[in-house]
Amino acid sequence: MSSVTASDGLLVLGVDPGLADTGYGAVRRQNGRLTMVTCGTLKTPANLSEPKRLAILAAQLRALIAELHPQAAAFEELFFSKNVRTAMAVGQARGVALLCAVETGADVHEYSPNQVKLSVTGYGAATKGQMLKMVQSLLATRELPRSDDAIDALAIAICHHHSGRLRTIISRAPASVRA
Repeated sequence: MSSVTASDGLLVLGVDPGLADTGYGAVRRQNGRLTMVTCGTLKTPANLSEPKRLAILAAQLRALIAELHPQAAAFEELFFSKNVRTAMAVGQARGVALLCAVETGADVHEYSPNQVKLSVTGYGAATKGQMLKMVQSLLATRELPRSDDAIDALAIAICHHHSGRLRTIISRAPASVRA
């Protein structure tokens, strides 16, 4: 049996939105292996109003998506923060990022933080350090960004690839097993 899956060649853009820093990570499955295409952080100037920062974020995301042409975009579901102001700003940035992805026609998917951790490490309560090591291992790279936001975005993209493989396996199972 070949290791090539239905998602081979699929480019997934993982996005970890924030008003100040939005992490992104593009991961492609090639010949059954995951490879990092690019990753980084989009930043907005703190001295501008929130609406202007959101407009800048939208322009940056649209340019990134136009450059990469991802077939899918994956986002972590918003978790509630004790700081309402921060949660609102992250929610607004997330809304802008979702809109930009949908506008391009990319398939948009969302995963809970526990789903991302479980998919990447096998443990739903993994630490940042454990996530970093597994992202590095799964992408077979020594070089990762110093930005937690970019690493989180790569983990979200990896989660989408893993869930896609699981959907493929389930779809190929006999109906009696799927029920």
